[in-house]
Amino acid sequence: MIGLQWGDEAKGKIVDLLTECHDVVVRYQGGANAGHTVVTGGQTYKLSLIPSGILRSGVQCVVTGGVVLNPPSILGEIDGLRSRGVEVGGNLLISDRAHVIFPWHMVEDRLTEGAARNGEAIGTTMRGIGPCYRDKVGRANAIRLGDLYRADFRERVERIVAHKSRIIAAIAGDQPTGQDADRLDAATIAADYEQYAERLRPHVADTTTYLLDTLEAGRRVLFEGAQGALLDIDHGTFPYVTSSNSSGVGISSGAGVPGRYLNRIIGVVKAYGTRVGGGPFPTEQDNDLGQHLRDRGNEYGTVTRRPRRCGWFDAVAARYTARLSGVDTLAVMLLDVLSELAEIKICTAYEIDGRRVTVFPSQVDDLRRARPVYETLPGWRQEISHVRALSDLPPNARRYLDRLSQIIGRPVEIVSIGADREQTIQAIHDSGVDE
Repeated sequence: MIGLQWGDEAKGKIVDLLTECHDVVVRYQGGANAGHTVVTGGQTYKLSLIPSGILRSGVQCVVTGGVVLNPPSILGEIDGLRSRGVEVGGNLLISDRAHVIFPWHMVEDRLTEGAARNGEAIGTTMRGIGPCYRDKVGRANAIRLGDLYRADFRERVERIVAHKSRIIAAIAGDQPTGQDADRLDAATIAADYEQYAERLRPHVADTTTYLLDTLEAGRRVLFEGAQGALLDIDHGTFPYVTSSNSSGVGISSGAGVPGRYLNRIIGVVKAYGTRVGGGPFPTEQDNDLGQHLRDRGNEYGTVTRRPRRCGWFDAVAARYTARLSGVDTLAVMLLDVLSELAEIKICTAYEIDGRRVTVFPSQVDDLRRARPVYETLPGWRQEISHVRALSDLPPNARRYLDRLSQIIGRPVEIVSIGADREQTIQAIHDSGVDE
């Protein structure tokens, strides 16, 4: 299951729905910067690192080595779920290959986040995700979860703290560094993380081998993507992206699972567009309409509570990410948010430097100059949150869904018309391995 926009497509709800048809749910990339919200039984659950499948009994949840892990964050999620009566024990496995976020990563994040281009910030959540991935690629200063149990762990922390302190001092320059220096006390950090490691020990495993064994045994596995495909580090709107492969191409590298095991990929889109942080957003509506979508859709970040930028649906971008991610079917979320509008627009092409294009640009500067070409459809002006069958939707709502499907080139098989698990129209009944 892959988000096809800039994240926040309500993927958590779809994962929760599909989990009842699967044995295992896998989170394979990203970190605590991702937020999934699931509403069920009148209760709202907000998850960042733990797969949404944790809310279903009898389901195995797996966090793989492609994820960067902040131990206090995942322990906080575990404690919060248990306090609400949700079982978290042997049903959660965490990869010993997952790279660990340390206090120095968050300091680096805060000091380096800023002007990417022309004073426009990239939009990091300041949780150390990017610096941790940077150390992962750099290797010398990276620590994986399994390393926390090694005899030389404290020595490694001391060496890295000495190195990072010099880097942080150089980056900070004239900025106050006293608080940052206090946070980088090697002995304190090592002691804290040894305690985290002991609490996490029952969950730590070789998840790569576990998943390969599971798939070879014919069990049903659901892969849960985080963020959205337009934020993919290699194929998104670089540099305004996340630090991992958040499109469908990241499944194999993040989870260690060959693509031959994936037999259905579900692309999740919101019925309109949103974006958090910097970067071009051709269909953005920085006006009363955008505020209406924000208020009606509660468009504030699950993790950060930052207000999201809102606008019309960009079908050029969605068609690109659907192809990139190998999508078979679409799930259209928050369709009910559009119910009060007299007319609804879909971006079907761009005009860039006087030329009409239907291909998503590979360079962010070209996308910044893109002007959306809209197709206008009539709205339905009636509440739809009670509908449970596609045939019962207002004709104009069905027409809108049909047009999205036609432009993107994939069938719509799931439609969400409210936050609750029950407020969903499903025309999909399948088993096997999904993403």
